[in-house]
Amino acid sequence: MLNSILLENCRCPLGCASNDKTLFIGRDRLHNLPGEFAVVKCCSCGLMRTNPRPTAEAMSAYYPDDYGPYQGTRIDPAVGGSVRGLVGRLKPLAKRFVDFKTSPLPSMARGRMLEVGCASGSFLHEMAGRGWDVHGIEFSDSAANAARSLGFDVHAGSLESAPEVDEPYDLIVGWMVLEHLHDPIGCLEKLARWAKPGAYLVLSVPNAASLEFKIFRQRWYALQVPTHLYHFTPRTLERVLAAGGWKMEKVFHQRVLSNLMGSLGHVLREKNFNRIGKLLERIPHNSGVFSYFTYPAALLMSLFGQTGRMSVWARKP
Repeated sequence: MLNSILLENCRCPLGCASNDKTLFIGRDRLHNLPGEFAVVKCCSCGLMRTNPRPTAEAMSAYYPDDYGPYQGTRIDPAVGGSVRGLVGRLKPLAKRFVDFKTSPLPSMARGRMLEVGCASGSFLHEMAGRGWDVHGIEFSDSAANAARSLGFDVHAGSLESAPEVDEPYDLIVGWMVLEHLHDPIGCLEKLARWAKPGAYLVLSVPNAASLEFKIFRQRWYALQVPTHLYHFTPRTLERVLAAGGWKMEKVFHQRVLSNLMGSLGHVLREKNFNRIGKLLERIPHNSGVFSYFTYPAALLMSLFGQTGRMSVWARKP
């Protein structure tokens, strides 16, 4: 199937004239599936994207059931929380001293929340526990079923295929989702239709303006072609949000360095240091205690906007 996967060319979604520069050629490093994929940069607006890319119908081949986010967001009904071991149990204590800024939320009254790309439901579970009326959209049938088994209303399928809603949302979130969408502006417009005036959209995406990207390029852990179709900087993300009907208000540079270690793992694997390379590549999936030890360095890098992940707040005007 993968040997004959369908590819398509895509123009800059911001409507720029064809004026692209090829930066490098990448490949799938998460599951070592075949294929090579160019990352290009629009010389007019600066937005980077994977082009050509698998079609929306063909992309499912690159999302196996053991895809990391599907497994890492599962809830153990017996304990009522994520399956994250000792570190997960220590999180409430650690939050008194450490804020990774991975999923910052604005201070607002509880209401209706939609999570796009809810995976197996851990964030829905958390927000429901805070009193929110939660709903989800998830591309993977198996992950969506896992979230539904917890009692949550989840649409199994793409955001593009999701039916219109009867009641608008106060808050919409998407953790590492926007870069996966074939039509990010069309999807943002759809979310704007579903949002109340003044509603918040909170997103996280990899930061292609970071030092990590500049150093590692096609070996950057957060590149993750071909599933990552767009590679945002704060500036290009603001332009895409505006085109989709949202005004970006704030950027948070996440205080984590796990992608940096995963990138080093990619480099070492290429140099045949497979054992230590594989070890480092696992860190982004289960950073655990590592994130606490590296927090001071990550905090410093975040102040200069140089960590590899960012979260943003945007509002519907």
